[in-house]
Amino acid sequence: MDARGKDLYQSCMVASGNIPVFDLFGETSDFPDVVHCERIRDRARLHDWVIAPHRHRDLAQILLMEQGEAEVSLDGRLRGLRDGQFVYIPVPVVHGFRFRQGAEGMVLSFPRNVPAGLRASGADLDRRLSRPIKAAANAHLTGLGRMLAQVFAAPGSYRAQMLVALSHAILTTICEIDRASDADSTDGASRRMSEFHALVLRHMADRWRPGDYAGAMSITPGHLNRLCGQAAGQSASAYAEALAMTEACRLLAFTQLPVAEVAYRLGFDDPAHFSRRFRIARGDTPSAYRARFHG
Repeated sequence: MDARGKDLYQSCMVASGNIPVFDLFGETSDFPDVVHCERIRDRARLHDWVIAPHRHRDLAQILLMEQGEAEVSLDGRLRGLRDGQFVYIPVPVVHGFRFRQGAEGMVLSFPRNVPAGLRASGADLDRRLSRPIKAAANAHLTGLGRMLAQVFAAPGSYRAQMLVALSHAILTTICEIDRASDADSTDGASRRMSEFHALVLRHMADRWRPGDYAGAMSITPGHLNRLCGQAAGQSASAYAEALAMTEACRLLAFTQLPVAEVAYRLGFDDPAHFSRRFRIARGDTPSAYRARFHG
């Protein structure tokens, strides 16, 4: 954090009951940059490695711990943070840190509108980005964090656009890590759905039916339908057809295969039946859909 940033950080702290509200970098007026990136040591050592519980009105943060340890308070609940872990803190969760002296890592701060742009794109992202997330950072997340730090530190004609794009990539990666953690902690339903998904992609041309998939998974067709209903709100056959139609879109847009060949590759015996199903699913005939991409 530069000297101006330190002054802003400290001068913009106001009281709200017993919990300070930090207006970091003037967040209640004009945030002076697209995002903010700083090192843990630059903030924590100013406060003897302890950041008292506080919250931000319009700011979400990610702390990426590279080395060392910290005790993190999130709405009064204490959690440990170790090497290679991260914590995501949405608006306006009360949070505080007690770092082991010498701890190092990165703090990324996002004005509310940056994560809001992702949250508006889907209910699952909205749910995940509305609550704290703590987990192990993977190599992809670590690499994105370093890229953002490099772009943040340098001038550039499209610096703002790159910072927003990298911020969205980081936030999406965090949601993906959180989603994988959900799957590990469930009763296996998510892993079963992943297995079914992979089987559908592998056997589209084989004209498999729900009973074939269920047999390959050593479960009953009824059980498979219940899994699909809980995970996707669809029957197994509807889920498989939706994947087939997505693959049809790829083949129509990016290959010159005849429509009949596309139909056969996706397990349809009758190209006319495929065309009817495609039109119901996409609102266009296969030929009209292809024309969008091939003029």
